[in-house]
Amino acid sequence: MIAIQTKFLPATNTKGSRIKAYTGSGYSATVALDHSLAHEVRHFEAVKALVEKYSLEWDLSDMRYGDSPDGHGYVFCFAWSIVGK
Repeated sequence: MIAIQTKFLPATNTKGSRIKAYTGSGYSATVALDHSLAHEVRHFEAVKALVEKYSLEWDLSDMRYGDSPDGHGYVFCFAWSIVGK
């Protein structure tokens, strides 16, 4: 199963707030926080940026998501990652 975690990165003295998406296999991408989007959509934008950055052929059209263990983002996974299938 491929899981993509996201987390909120607060603003610093030099950068605005961002969302980082990353995988256990070392892929990562960070995007600026778009305040015009819903909270979970902001995080999904980071997932899309990660897939685009590495030219991954992952179909994101039917992803699932839930809260991350640390409460600072989400974990996204694919609908085809079903137990027993």
